[in-house]
Amino acid sequence: MVLVLAIGDLHIPHRAPDLPPKFKSMLVPGKIQHIICTGNLCIKEVHDYFKTLCPDLHITRGEYDEDSRYPENKTLTIGQFKLGICHGHQVIPWGDLDSLAMVQRQLDVDILVTGHTHQFKAYKHEGGVVINPGSATGAYSSFTYDVNPSFVLMDIDGLRVVVYVYELIDGEVKVDKIDFKKTATASAH
Repeated sequence: MVLVLAIGDLHIPHRAPDLPPKFKSMLVPGKIQHIICTGNLCIKEVHDYFKTLCPDLHITRGEYDEDSRYPENKTLTIGQFKLGICHGHQVIPWGDLDSLAMVQRQLDVDILVTGHTHQFKAYKHEGGVVINPGSATGAYSSFTYDVNPSFVLMDIDGLRVVVYVYELIDGEVKVDKIDFKKTATASAH
């Protein structure tokens, strides 16, 4: 069992002052093995905070990130799964499933984690999975000003990934669970 935090689009301090306190109390050091961030942290302090939660941090560059060293996209292998990360502002039209599936094929990954729309989404698509953890702070986007803060925790165990979506709705944290199993054909890249 490997726990992977997928998070992004924080826009601190420009659109939100910080993570919601209820999220901060849930994110404790030593519990998570990997952090995948889709970008738009915006300032170094957010990067430093993530490092206190987990030293294994993978970040791609959002269009508002100060740190130009973050790559446009990144791939990594966790357990039996190859994961790809990209912010998503490069994908036209933004958030379009077919365009995201093309990025997933180009990166040759089982799971694509992408952001930019600030809206949580998780799809099984073409034998793989596309996940957008949404905006962890609830920062507004060019799509909508009405954004519920959200992040995703993936539990990777063998050929199975359980995706837990944490969303702050009306001051309460709601958790939803999505189960994905990797098939033998999907693992034969």
